[in-house]
Amino acid sequence: MKHARVKANDQILDVTVNDNNEVITQSGDVLAAGSFSWLPPCKGKMFVLAINYADHAAELSFKAPDEPLVFLKNSNSLIGHEQHTYRPDNVDYMHYECELVVVIGKEAKNVSKEDAMDYVGGYTVGNDYAIRDYLENYYRPNLRVKSRDTCTPIGPYIIDADQIKDPHNLVLRTYINGELKQEGNTKDLVFDIPYLISYLSDIMTLTPGDMIFTGTPEGLADVKPGDVVTTEVEGVGVLTNTIISESDYLASLN
Repeated sequence: MKHARVKANDQILDVTVNDNNEVITQSGDVLAAGSFSWLPPCKGKMFVLAINYADHAAELSFKAPDEPLVFLKNSNSLIGHEQHTYRPDNVDYMHYECELVVVIGKEAKNVSKEDAMDYVGGYTVGNDYAIRDYLENYYRPNLRVKSRDTCTPIGPYIIDADQIKDPHNLVLRTYINGELKQEGNTKDLVFDIPYLISYLSDIMTLTPGDMIFTGTPEGLADVKPGDVVTTEVEGVGVLTNTIISESDYLASLN
């Protein structure tokens, strides 16, 4: 099953999405296209992996890490499917990062790698935008790089874990204006999902709705206002958003 959150008629609704991509309310009504907007499908802590694909490490001329490189993001950065991400004015390079996102399904503390997959509730697609101009340390990106409002599209929905046969063999792709720019496979993760859940749950308690952004493969490119960026993870979903300028974003707040 696919679970989502939308806003319709100024109400926030928990909905499901069927195989025809129809959005269905809890009362069984089908929402007409254009009558709602997509929201981030989950709430919780956001753990984000840096350099968790060997090819991405090579792309940056780095050695793959010996231990997971994890940083945290806040919920202010999250937006839903078909929303806008702003590019700060006067920056030279801002890029997408297509990622498989693991959503925790039940409380986890000190979980073994052998049992870790039992704690996965589902999966979704994330796009962890980065503003390279401000990057001082690839291993621990600072706030200006990845924590701005709107810079983390996620969704459109969460697909139940049992619907994904092998999350460690999924193709990831990113398109800009329909042109393929990035392609990789989760089989190339440096640290796989059981390792990450075990590692993180040893540090702190994981709770339902927590998200683990598992990293991005090689193939980064600059995005500019007007670009339509589509990130997809095989079998999980297709996530689209549009880049706008900072001035247009600020005007939209008024």
